[in-house]
Amino acid sequence: MRVAIISESFLPTVNGVTNSVCKVLDHLAANGHDAIVIAPAAGSPSHYKGFRVHEVPAVAYRQFPVGMPSVQVARLIAGFEPDVLHAASPFLLGAQGIASANRLGIPSVAVFQTDVAGYARRNRLGSASKLAWRVVKWIHDGADRTLVPSSASQHDLERAGVPRLARWGRGVDLERYHPNNRMRPTAQALSALLSRGGQDAVVGYVGRIAPEKGLERLAALRGMPGLHLAIVGDGPSDQRIRHLLHGMPATFLGRLSGADLADAYAAFDAFVHTGTEETFGQTLQEAHAAGLPVVAPAAGGPIDLVRHGEDGYLFDPDEPRDLRMRVESLVADPALRRRMGEAGRRAVIGTSWASVCDELLGHYRSVMGAKVVAKRTRVGSHA
Repeated sequence: MRVAIISESFLPTVNGVTNSVCKVLDHLAANGHDAIVIAPAAGSPSHYKGFRVHEVPAVAYRQFPVGMPSVQVARLIAGFEPDVLHAASPFLLGAQGIASANRLGIPSVAVFQTDVAGYARRNRLGSASKLAWRVVKWIHDGADRTLVPSSASQHDLERAGVPRLARWGRGVDLERYHPNNRMRPTAQALSALLSRGGQDAVVGYVGRIAPEKGLERLAALRGMPGLHLAIVGDGPSDQRIRHLLHGMPATFLGRLSGADLADAYAAFDAFVHTGTEETFGQTLQEAHAAGLPVVAPAAGGPIDLVRHGEDGYLFDPDEPRDLRMRVESLVADPALRRRMGEAGRRAVIGTSWASVCDELLGHYRSVMGAKVVAKRTRVGSHA
């Protein structure tokens, strides 16, 4: 199979879109498929897993490269002659890719990964949000199938009138994030440091430190006995959140990856997520894989990932006391943490990246088959 992936983000930019694209490329390479990547110019490597990476013109918006439409996109797709086009979180660049694929008779799959509704609410855009949804519908109308990561996203897109929707979640690295990591000396050393030698329960967060992540909600935990917060990540709100949490037992570990990130999860006793705009919630899956109970808002992707009262809690994001109550129950009860953490690990056992990417290949084959049938039908009707 030949797959052209057009992505609004790629390395060296690190985010959920880039991570998903890399996992898909890993799977394609491991299973003998061919691919190219088309992405905004941002200093990307020329190849990834042996696949050519093509950069196209981009402009910077809030330090994020935004790909601009250009004749190069259509030429790259036509020259590669893919069996299917994969548009990752399509915006301007992805929209052109989908349109070019349609002109060439190439089936396309669009992967939705941006919470437009949440962004509009947070920024009080009002009528502008209606325009944003019209743009989303216009982009996705051209795709043969739009894959959504959660029931909340599916509801939003259905309400916007986007057709041909199907669910596709995200995988998790079950080996990198594993409860056994707690036995590693590096993880034990970090745990001892954060917990003051086991005196405190370490409640961790992993992700960007940015307005949409709602880390201000952590202030509701001020004064809780036996708690130490550990925050992994960086971003534009870093200084503001440090100031807001000043005086609380909190350690900012910065951005971590690889074994260092796995050690951080292993050093946590529980995991907390505070943002309400997640279309999925990849870090929640990683926390479950590491055997941690998860506390997250009852909004967006977490609704599908956290079984309230079984492997964690869903709190009311508009009620600070609810977040405090949920975290406090875990901080005070090690047996509850262990029981919920074990349930979380069991919940993600079937969601390895290999199985999730196999499911994606099934979506590719489905739209490819539908395109062949439609072409034959058109030919037959003109015979």
